[in-house]
Amino acid sequence: MSTLRTVRLAAADFRDGQYVGAHDLSGASVLDAHLEIAADLGWVHFHRLRVEGSVCAQAGTGIEAGWGIKAGWGIKAGWGIKAGEGIEAGWGIKAGWGIKAGEGIKAGEGIEAGWGIEAGEGIEAGTGIKAGEGIEAGTGIKAGEGIEAGEGIEAGTGIEAGEGIEAGWGIEAGEGIKAGAGIKAGAGIKAGTVLRVGLRVFAGLILWRLPTEDEQLVVCGRFEGGVVAYGRLIERGLSSDTPTPVEAAGGTDA
Repeated sequence: MSTLRTVRLAAADFRDGQYVGAHDLSGASVLDAHLEIAADLGWVHFHRLRVEGSVCAQAGTGIEAGWGIKAGWGIKAGWGIKAGEGIEAGWGIKAGWGIKAGEGIKAGEGIEAGWGIEAGEGIEAGTGIKAGEGIEAGTGIKAGEGIEAGEGIEAGTGIEAGEGIEAGWGIEAGEGIKAGAGIKAGAGIKAGTVLRVGLRVFAGLILWRLPTEDEQLVVCGRFEGGVVAYGRLIERGLSSDTPTPVEAAGGTDA
């Protein structure tokens, strides 16, 4: 395996935050290097980023691409990461602030943001997904390990985690929810189809006041697997063609 060089960008490579440096970072071809961006530059803007190695913006610098961002290794920014289209990394994605993509977000390892994570389409991580605030996806959310959000978790289709799912507020999926371990939510939990857990479900775990009745509800088409240890379960029933939680999240039911 060949060793990749490192391309370092400084303040002189940007004018009003827009990249104007000598390297071809138009996205027309893949940069055969790691890309490192200096600290304290604020938001730096690219048309599109395609890098064979890693993309790393130091503390005080955020990355924004009008189109997509793709790295063969990891993507890391001291501030946020934004893309008008998708964000994809062969390894992990990490931002001190938020991560936002007009399309999907995909990482071979974990995805972590100090603030929220938002995608116009799906969010997928080989290991865990963690956000200091909310996690929202236009379609499914899938993690090889756990999913954790300081606020709410919302998916247009399914949510799937190899381990537990935890949210400071509510959890809602247009289709199924599946967790290998338990599910814990400060407010209610709602799955449009099947809710399947390996262990226990807790809804309405608000510590600074008593939860309302709605905040304690666990609503789904059908409940499978574990037990509702705290909260009130409401099963609404399923039609015969209802997808499984894994299918709802965009995967295959092995």
